[in-house]
Amino acid sequence: MKRRVVITGLGTYNPLGNDVESTWQRVAAGESGIGPITLFDATDYKTHFAGEVKGFEPVAHFGRKEARRMDRSTQLALAAAGQALADAGLPIGESERVGVILGTGIGGLGTIVENVQILNQ
Repeated sequence: MKRRVVITGLGTYNPLGNDVESTWQRVAAGESGIGPITLFDATDYKTHFAGEVKGFEPVAHFGRKEARRMDRSTQLALAAAGQALADAGLPIGESERVGVILGTGIGGLGTIVENVQILNQ
């Protein structure tokens, strides 16, 4: 028996845009999401450019307390999943029929670095 899969909703936060529509417009226009590093001071590094998600405000999505408890990659993943659910218009109660495909370069790295720095003090 073949199982069929239907993509009912999309969501994304990436260097090209903070939603599917703006991302697609920039992809279609041939634009790049690469730019100067702004999320930390890269002065002492050889590379000063990266693909960063810009304009993402985790407190607006999760509140201050909850946002502080999550790594940025987790915040972005949950916010994108929220977009996908809203796009799909599916009721949350049908969670056994919902799946997620998540792509990340290296999720949770911010939390790893932060905790290594704490251990090295």
